[in-house]
Amino acid sequence: MGKNRGDYLMNCEKCGKCCKQNMKSTHRTEEEKKNITKRLNIIEGQVRGINQMITDDRYCDDVLIQIAAACKSLQTLGNSILESHLKTCVAYEIQMGNLDILEDVIKLIKKLQ
Repeated sequence: MGKNRGDYLMNCEKCGKCCKQNMKSTHRTEEEKKNITKRLNIIEGQVRGINQMITDDRYCDDVLIQIAAACKSLQTLGNSILESHLKTCVAYEIQMGNLDILEDVIKLIKKLQ
C-alpha cells in the first residue's frame, strides 16, 4: 500500500493542519478560486434559468437544450479541475512513490464519465 500525502509532509504550508490531520486538501490560488467560482456562478444561473423555464411552461425542446448546455458547462469545469489534479496532486503523489494514486485516478475518471 502506498503512502498518502500526509505521510510525507509534517505541516501544510498553507493551513498548517490538513497534513497533520491526514486530510486530503487542495490549496488553490486566489486566481484559480476566482475562475472556478465565476464558472460555477454562470452554471448556477443556467440552472435557475431552467427552473424558470419550467415555471413558465416552456416547450420541452427548449428546456432540454438548456439542460444539455448546463451539463456541458459542468463537464467542462470538471475536466479543467481533473487536468489540474493530474498535473499537481497526482504528479506529486507519483513523485513521492505512491503509485496507488493511479487506481484512485482510474476510479475518478470512471465516475466523471
